[in-house]
Amino acid sequence: MLHEHVRKIGIMSDSHDNLPAIRAAVDLFNSEKVDFVIHAGDLVAPFTAREMKKLNCPFEVVLGNNDGEILGLNRVYDGHVHLPPFELNLGGKNILVLHDGGLLQQIEEISGFDVIIYGHDHKANISEMRNGTLLINPGETGGWLYGSSTVCIYDVINDKAMIYDLSQF
Repeated sequence: MLHEHVRKIGIMSDSHDNLPAIRAAVDLFNSEKVDFVIHAGDLVAPFTAREMKKLNCPFEVVLGNNDGEILGLNRVYDGHVHLPPFELNLGGKNILVLHDGGLLQQIEEISGFDVIIYGHDHKANISEMRNGTLLINPGETGGWLYGSSTVCIYDVINDKAMIYDLSQF
């Protein structure tokens, strides 16, 4: 999937049905005028689409380990739900989206990716692999595990990612 004119990417994961947190993320992404949003798994239920479809840009969702109603998610998200690993090109960056980052070391050996996005452990992280690939874990949008709802915005042009605490917005 190729999207050449993307400058800012909104990244979220592990929202776990928390509609107020999803709403806050969507509001932030819309106010920051992101061009594309990636959800790295664990939306959980189809009713989350009510909030996600308020985004002013395209989005894609990768399934996580708690996304139980897969047929329902596929139906309400109109084919924008994918099994991990999911590859796409946004703004000239080759991006790999996972849910569980447990395979990152193996992926590093074969990586041709500029950015790898993952979630699952609910811990926000922006770092770089030895091969220069940018790693982004936006943390937990839902805030259920650690009490902080976070997302990330990645500036493709400047190759910079920043974590946002949704309680600040």
